[in-house]
Amino acid sequence: MVQYEIRVTGRVQGVGFRYYVQQQAKLLNVTGWVRNTVDGGVMVLAQGPEPAVKTLVDYLWVGPPLSLVKSVHHTELHVIESYTHFEVR
Repeated sequence: MVQYEIRVTGRVQGVGFRYYVQQQAKLLNVTGWVRNTVDGGVMVLAQGPEPAVKTLVDYLWVGPPLSLVKSVHHTELHVIESYTHFEVR
C-alpha cells in the first residue's frame, strides 16, 4: 500500500473536480480525501495499492469536462493512518 499527497492546479474549483476525484477513487478502491486549497487548487490524499493510486493520478490530469488542469504534483508519504473510504472535505 502507498499513500500520495497530490496537489492539482488550474481551473479545478467550482467545476465539480472534488466529486470527480471521489468518483474515480471509489471506482479504483482508493481511500483518503480531497479538498480545495486557499490558493485555488485541490489537494488529494490517496491511499491504496500502488497501481490504483498511480491510475488515480492519471485521472487527475483529465478532470471533469469544465476543468482545465495545469499541473499535478505528487509526493509519496509514509502511511501513518489508514482510511476506510474516500471523502470530500
